[in-house]
Amino acid sequence: MHDIRWIRENPDQFDRGLKRRGLAPLSAELLAVDERRRAVIQKLETAQARRNAASKEIGEAKKAKDEARAAALMAEVAAFKTDIPAMEAEEREASKALDDRLAGIPNLPLDEVPDGADEHGNVEHHHFGEKRHYGFAPRQHFELGEALGMMDFETAAKLSGARFVVLQQGLARLERALGQFMLDLHSNEHGYTEVNPPLLVRDDAMFGTAQLPKFRDDQFRAGRVLTAEQHQELFEKMIYEENENITDDAWQAYDQISNGLWLIPTAEVPLTNLVRESILDEEQLPLRFTALTPCFRAEAGAAGRDTRGMIRQHQFTKVELVSITTPEESKHEHERMLACAEEVLRQLDLHYRVMTLCTGDMGFASQKTFDIEVWLPGQGAYREISSCSICGEFQARRMAARYKGKDGKVRGHVHTLNGSGVAVGRALIAVMETYQQADGTIEVPDVLRPYMGGMTVVGG
Repeated sequence: MHDIRWIRENPDQFDRGLKRRGLAPLSAELLAVDERRRAVIQKLETAQARRNAASKEIGEAKKAKDEARAAALMAEVAAFKTDIPAMEAEEREASKALDDRLAGIPNLPLDEVPDGADEHGNVEHHHFGEKRHYGFAPRQHFELGEALGMMDFETAAKLSGARFVVLQQGLARLERALGQFMLDLHSNEHGYTEVNPPLLVRDDAMFGTAQLPKFRDDQFRAGRVLTAEQHQELFEKMIYEENENITDDAWQAYDQISNGLWLIPTAEVPLTNLVRESILDEEQLPLRFTALTPCFRAEAGAAGRDTRGMIRQHQFTKVELVSITTPEESKHEHERMLACAEEVLRQLDLHYRVMTLCTGDMGFASQKTFDIEVWLPGQGAYREISSCSICGEFQARRMAARYKGKDGKVRGHVHTLNGSGVAVGRALIAVMETYQQADGTIEVPDVLRPYMGGMTVVGG
């Protein structure tokens, strides 16, 4: 979330940042909303000050036996008992209007981020390894997995619908091995603290990392079972806008009735929120967390994309990296996080490239993002396997996460960073397609064999 005081002092810089994001200028609109809020606050503070002064004057009037003045002052104070609560409600409404507007505005890109409208504007930073050459036509992962009888989309569809998979035998173990290998690497060698976080979180946690409110349709909600009467009440309150999105009032009604929690779309949510509403000692920083968790995404905007295979699933496993640091160290921490994610693919000996995302392809909360794209021989294409982003104080403001120096004085908001270290399902795809053999079996990379009970081939 943006600081309205900074916008007030730097309106042109704010609008330039939005323009690079492909958005229209907003400073004038936001400052007008803020001006109304500040006027309400001034009116409230003036009324409170006058009430306090009048209350003190009542005693002075009575002491002077000026009953007429005392009565007039008492009537004035009595009127404030109605007026001030109304002003307080007006102030809350004005502040909410500003906060709601700010909550829907993306982070501003750093100066070094390349300009561009979409993924075609991304710039290659560097690459590792070379594409392998096969003496046969390499197959895609789902062709390999189904032929081995270890990857079952049909049964998964019976259980859960589209975009799910059942892995069995060697492939199930290979996926588990990948996750354990990554977690051990990051916790033992890269200095990240392993965390086993909740998979269900509250609204505030999702708001803190900016999944809410803008990306509500991309999330899964887990609510309690409703009675028939509650379903009817919910149905009556579900009012749709012209674009068929559910209105905020309808969502609030749903929240009140269902009392649900959100399934995490990434462990970034609980890991980053570990420091919410905290004032950290500067000496504690940086904090580095990692977790291996299932992740859940509705993929609301992915209709017709990657419908075959495991590339885009509603449920997938991912190792997440999160760093909490000072503003001075955040850019260095970003490069460090990228190197940690890269090391996973280097040890697996997978060919990949690192892309610096342009302004039109960055995530909502990001100031700068590096994507690692792994080469998939079966697809003949690079696909994202990790995204490492620096968010500055954007998330920290939403979470009220700050830090203080040795002198005990609060310095400001921390900076947050997050990255995949890496997506386990996509790593499985990359290993399958890269290490496939002519007979359809999968060679197990050397670094994974200790996690596979010495198994050297899947399907052999």
